[in-house]
Amino acid sequence: MTLAIIDSGGANIGSVIHALKRLGAEPVFTSAADTIRTADRVLLPGVGAAGAAMTRLRELGLIQCIRELQQPVLGICLGMQLLFEESTEDDTPCLGIIPGTLQKMKSSEGIRVPHMGWNTTTSQRADPLLAGLPEKPWYYFVHSYCAPIGPETLATCLHGESFAAIVRQGNFCGAQFHPERSARHGARLLANFLELT
Repeated sequence: MTLAIIDSGGANIGSVIHALKRLGAEPVFTSAADTIRTADRVLLPGVGAAGAAMTRLRELGLIQCIRELQQPVLGICLGMQLLFEESTEDDTPCLGIIPGTLQKMKSSEGIRVPHMGWNTTTSQRADPLLAGLPEKPWYYFVHSYCAPIGPETLATCLHGESFAAIVRQGNFCGAQFHPERSARHGARLLANFLELT
């Protein structure tokens, strides 16, 4: 199996690669459209701002390439957010694969933004991506913007408000948290992704 990790300009790629290698995968970190198109699986990671990430993908000529992918694709953290139509962060148009607009999370007493740390998710419907996971698995989150809950939502998370934590539309999947930092539950989700058909 070939696994391409898109060079979207974010940090923390080393831990993503290490987590995938522990599962027996041999990922390739790339910005080459041909490598991405022909890979069996594709990861879209992301850390930072939506505008900067979309600018980088546009400069690399990867936006249409990503939109047209037919194999399983997993967006991680900002990478998941980029799958949506737009983000209110700098009024950024995103990839438009999943309907919805990312909104900044609201802080309140006892609720800090960015949402940083461990939190549980609640499954909304069964999916092979969630196979073997408990009803409320723990994952590690770091984000200030969140995706709306919709028909594509597989699991939600509560941090002051409920938001989409795991999404899937066809071959495109997304995790708002960092599975590579989320111990056995994150490893299971990554393993499930590698096994998707």
